[in-house]
Amino acid sequence: MTFKKNEADPRVIRTRRLLQDAFASLIQEKDFESITVRDIADRATVNRATFYAHFADKFEILESRLTESFMTIINRRISGHEILNEETIESIFLGICDFHKDLSTMCKRSYKPLGPVFEVQIKEKIQTIILSFVDKDKMLSSPNAQFLNTASLILSWGMYGAAYAWNNEGRLISAESFVKQTMPLVMNGAKELLGPRPVLIDNRTSGG
Repeated sequence: MTFKKNEADPRVIRTRRLLQDAFASLIQEKDFESITVRDIADRATVNRATFYAHFADKFEILESRLTESFMTIINRRISGHEILNEETIESIFLGICDFHKDLSTMCKRSYKPLGPVFEVQIKEKIQTIILSFVDKDKMLSSPNAQFLNTASLILSWGMYGAAYAWNNEGRLISAESFVKQTMPLVMNGAKELLGPRPVLIDNRTSGG
């Protein structure tokens, strides 16, 4: 279990950054599976006790690094957006593409094997970001809450999966071109988040 230090302490911030940078350099050289805590500590020129004072294991430092990277990229993309619309969703989608591209560069040897390790956390972050733009009154309405949660889940997983495939297949076209091509499919799934649910008419009872 990680001993929680004062995360606002400049010394703590500096040491965590030192460990994260050491990990980032190692993962460009070695498979994630072969990296040890001792490797990270040695590269950061600290002892293992110092590592464990900040992170529980190498999986936690990986998650910390990826989450920080993802949020930096996404915040840059969605800066200035205030409501959930097609432009906002497109910006989030482009941010996810940016993330995958940067990740495959950072983790040259481990991009594919690391998928199951981090994808759930990143998908949850995407869903949280989407829901942060949804009208709060909608979210507080109990009939809508579960529906909107499911719609945002499907949207976040769809964008993540599409961006992963685009990157994994070699980024044959630019992120902008890929997102433009894919947005009609994305928006078809997102329409329930953007406006009122349509009223379904049963033709058997409407005279049609």
